[in-house]
Parts: sequence; C-alpha cells; structure tokens
Amino acid sequence: MGFVGSLSHAVSVQLSTGFHGHGFPTSSKSSQFVGIPTAPAGNATAGLSLLSSFPCLSRSGKRLVVFSKRLSGLEEAMKIRRERELQSTTKVRKRPPLRRGKVSPRLLVPDHIPKPPYVDTSELPEISSEYQIHDSEGIARMKAACELAARVLNYAGTLVRPSVTTNEIDKAVHRMIIDAGAYPSPLGYGGFPKSVCTSVNECMCHGIPDSRQLQDGDVINIDVTVYLNGYHGDTSKTFFCGNVDGAVKRLVKVTEECMERGIAVCKDGATFKKIGKRISEHAERYGYGVVERFVGHGVGTVFHSEPIILHHRNDKPGCMVEGQTFTIEPIITMGSIECVTWPDNWTSLTADGSPAAQFEHTILITRNGAEILTKC
Repeated sequence: MGFVGSLSHAVSVQLSTGFHGHGFPTSSKSSQFVGIPTAPAGNATAGLSLLSSFPCLSRSGKRLVVFSKRLSGLEEAMKIRRERELQSTTKVRKRPPLRRGKVSPRLLVPDHIPKPPYVDTSELPEISSEYQIHDSEGIARMKAACELAARVLNYAGTLVRPSVTTNEIDKAVHRMIIDAGAYPSPLGYGGFPKSVCTSVNECMCHGIPDSRQLQDGDVINIDVTVYLNGYHGDTSKTFFCGNVDGAVKRLVKVTEECMERGIAVCKDGATFKKIGKRISEHAERYGYGVVERFVGHGVGTVFHSEPIILHHRNDKPGCMVEGQTFTIEPIITMGSIECVTWPDNWTSLTADGSPAAQFEHTILITRNGAEILTKC
C-alpha cells in the first residue's frame, strides 16, 4: 500500500462484546482499527450509508462505539512501516561487522595541479553561507568538473569485485583524477587522508579506504569529488560486490529511486522542503529509514555551502533559484537511522549494524526543472 502525504481518514470500531480490530498506537484514546470501508472526511451522507451497509453498526450506542480520527502523515508513515516489517519474510544474511583495516599513507598530488584552499590545513572548513549561483561560464566549468567526476565514479565501479581492497580503488581513482589535471577534493579536507570515500555495508558514509578486501555479497558506496578549474563536481553510487542478498538489492534500488524522486521536484521557485518530503514518502513505502544526520549541500567553487539539503520531512524555509547548484544524496537504511562514528572521526556506521545505501548527484536548477550534471 502506498503512502500518501496528505492526511487520511480512518474509522475505528470497537464492539461491546470484546472483539477488537487490528490496531496501532496513536495519540487517540482508542487504537482499535478494523478494515471497514472509510467515508471521505466531512461527507455525512457517506457516513450514514456506511452505517446502513453494516447492520451490526447500531446508532443506539449500546452495541458499539464509532471513533473517527484523522492521521498525520507521520503517523500513517509509521503505521505503514510497522505493517511492512511484520509482513516481510525476507531475511538478510548475517554478515560479520565491519572492521577497520590498515590505512596507507596519503597519496601525493603533483605541484602543477591547482589545489583547493583547505588543503593546507587539517581544520574542518566552515559551511559557506554563500548560495552558489552561476553565470554561463561558471555553469560550463561546473559541467566539466561534474562530467569528470561521473566518469571517475563509473570507472571505480568496474573495479568492485571480491578480494579487491578499498585502498586499491582509492589508488586507481587518485591516478585517474590527477591524470585529468584535477585534484581529488576529499584529500586533505578536514584531515581526510584519502582521495575517495568507500562505505561498505553498514557504513553510512565517509568510509576511509584501507586494506580490507571486499567480500562476496558486500555493497559499497563510492563517493567521488573532483576539483577541476576551480570548481567541484560531486557524485556517489552504491555498487554490488558479487552475489548480494535480494533484500539488500531492493534497499539499493529504492535508495536510487529516492534520490531520483527528490531531484524530480526541483526547479526554479520550488521549496527545498519538497525534496525531503518526496524522499521520505518513497522510503517509507518499503519500511526503510531516512538518515537525518547527513545532508546534501551547495557545491561549486566551494566544496560545501548553503543550501543545506535535508532528505527527511522538514519545514526548512527557502526556494531554489535558476543557476544554482547543489547535491541531493540520501542515505537509506533497513534499520536504525542513528549512527556511531569510529575514532577516525569520519567512518559512520548504522547504530544497529543494518545495511545502508546512498546515491548522490550534483544538479543545476533550471527554469523548468533540474539538470543532472553528474550523469554519466
């Protein structure tokens, strides 16, 4: 059953004989609900018709009580999630928890390649308050950076197979980026030691490449950002390694669809909060959680700037503007949306060890929609 964001109308019936319908918790004093056809809200005639259609529903009040309640979008989403969890018969194969491998030394970048300003400090840069809106020249440079990032990500995906280490993927990505005359944006950002993020299984994001070999059945998000001609292009994708469980495959598929639905609402004048609404609606249809801690962001000459893009339901003010560029990058989980972070201060895992997936595109706002700049 699909989730609809608008308020829904439900009818609760409690028989005096002690029979109760299937229920779920709400703020109402009554939580007993049965599968009776519901009348549209405010339609008194339909309500009378409902009573006449079911003889057991007496107007005397002696045999039953009829409760009417309007559910909020959040309450209905929670109900749908619980129902899907109960109905699901697919079990995810239990995998050993992710362990940190050995992290090799930072790779070198030739002196002739221009570097972003944060490279010379280990401090995490502040999120810029500047909304990055580009003229025609800036858009052309953004497109070039994003096109390179997409090609690098596509190449990185071809390397994913059992026994390959995430460190080997990092080395290959690093080489391809510098060969193109660009700088790998993550390298040195707030002290990040590698040129790409590799997040495996329960790792939500910001995984540091190391000596761990990929295993058959793993999923891995590879997050690539390049700095080319003064502009950053940012993208990521979750890849399958070998034979992946069907339930995890579905998670990955739905996560990509969540990103696509978020992008679909974008255009000049659209509100930012629509993105989180669309993503949440789709994730909740499958009983998945939307991580709130990590967000999308403005991107351009600055790596991270306003607007901050929330992927969950929110009331964040503001509207999109033609010529603006930012990322949409939802993280969707099969379980907890809370995270734990390793002592490296980067690697963030789901608190309950459940699988997570993420997809990301950089988009350009246009008058009538959004152009995906990192589409390969």
